[in-house]
Amino acid sequence: MASQADYMDKMQLRQNYRNFWHTDLTGTIAASPPYCCFSVFCSPCVSYLLRKRALYDDMSRYTCCGGYMPCSGKCGEKHCPEACLCTEVFCCFANSVASTRFMLQDEFNIQSTECDNCIIGFMLCLSQLACICSIIACLLGSEELQEASDLITCLSNLVYCSVCACMQTQHKIEMDKRDGKFEPQLPPMAVPLTQQMSRIDQPIPAPVGGYPPPPVYGQPFGHLPPPVVQGYPPQPRPTPTHLAQGYPHPPLFQGYPPSGYPQHPPPGHCK
Repeated sequence: MASQADYMDKMQLRQNYRNFWHTDLTGTIAASPPYCCFSVFCSPCVSYLLRKRALYDDMSRYTCCGGYMPCSGKCGEKHCPEACLCTEVFCCFANSVASTRFMLQDEFNIQSTECDNCIIGFMLCLSQLACICSIIACLLGSEELQEASDLITCLSNLVYCSVCACMQTQHKIEMDKRDGKFEPQLPPMAVPLTQQMSRIDQPIPAPVGGYPPPPVYGQPFGHLPPPVVQGYPPQPRPTPTHLAQGYPHPPLFQGYPPSGYPQHPPPGHCK
């Protein structure tokens, strides 16, 4: 009863985890189609590889069914863990997938979404219904009921294989994230980030030859004071003293204007 109580405590604890899977079950096919197909046709092999990877390739840490079953730790795992894992994935495939899932959830504090829980619950209910129909068909010996039972069993197996393949692909993507094998990428048509479009934050180039640099994009021209250069700009020439007093100008050369002519017309004179 103690182990059952511990199991229930762990199940209750997983409901309070804060993190989520990197990809939900409905998006695993689009996220990694090749690996999803590989999981459909070679499910036990994928389960073996994922469990070993979940243990960081350290098989000394292996325990049958991840320690979640009563037989865990009692199957000689310490002597030959690889053989025990092969037996687990072929004979208890469903438990092997579930154990890897629980290990990842406990390590990264991941809770399953409601959609994932519904898909997994539907798979389990359909499997139980197929089993019940097969038992009833065997007891009654009805051919029609047996055909219906076989149809439900095929449907259950199809759902089971597809959901398990999606679950294993989900585990693989999560471990890729853990190991840093991929980086988040922007959508193809996403708008570039703001710092990629703005040039305001770029450093201003150093002045060359005493001239100010061109204005930075987005700033008004002349935002920097002009450099001080010796002799530039030229200072205005002082006005000569004889010109500052106003007209008339002095003679340009000796002998001009001719003698005998006044330099100014007499007052009141009109032409």
